[in-house]
Amino acid sequence: MIHRSAFLALISAIACTSPGSARQVSSDTGSAEPVLTATTGNAAETPPSGTDDSVVRDMQRRADRSRIIGDTAAPVWMVEVSDFQCPFCSRFHIESYAQIHREYIATGRVKLAYVNFPLPMHEHAWPAAEAALCAGAQGRFWEMHDALFRTQAAWSARPSVISLFDTMAGGAGVKVPAFQQCMRDRVMRGLVQQDFDRGQTSGVRSTPTFFIGDTAMLGAQPIAEFRRVLDTALARAARGRGSR
Repeated sequence: MIHRSAFLALISAIACTSPGSARQVSSDTGSAEPVLTATTGNAAETPPSGTDDSVVRDMQRRADRSRIIGDTAAPVWMVEVSDFQCPFCSRFHIESYAQIHREYIATGRVKLAYVNFPLPMHEHAWPAAEAALCAGAQGRFWEMHDALFRTQAAWSARPSVISLFDTMAGGAGVKVPAFQQCMRDRVMRGLVQQDFDRGQTSGVRSTPTFFIGDTAMLGAQPIAEFRRVLDTALARAARGRGSR
């Protein structure tokens, strides 16, 4: 169940939006990956970092900003709560993300924020989330995001992914030595944990989950359904502006 107050807190923390009432659009059972447990286990422990604290905070701030795209004046927020190893999240990326970007984000109508929710049953989901944010510290979050989803089948079954992520980061235009240090020092671990905790508090129980305007939308639904929810949110935003 999506909790309204926590949902609004998540939107406020990520997107600084004004309150509204959250409605939920459910997915069919074949379009979302459920959470099997309510804890990340050892993933919640933040090991000491060899990077200076002030540098860590600066890198985290840059990474946090980098996973938001779209015109700052866009009237509607879309928050994607996702797992890089989730096959249904990959399905959304392949089937719908590019069209949403072209029709709504690039046209200045919608701004999108990505929130990490690495599921406990996905061995490489946590390092993948850290890798995207480490790339984000260099302003290349979305390039790494695209590479991770595009090659998900290739890295998901590997026993180790770190060296492959290094190669992918280089291909995404990231300076590899700095990326490697970011990964080695677990600089983004706290940011990923914060994402996960916010998602759980908001009632997220499967990936992908989307918050669009005042609506919670579950699963990798057809592009037509995304258009319906986005268009409804845009119409509500326009009415709200018109009543002022």
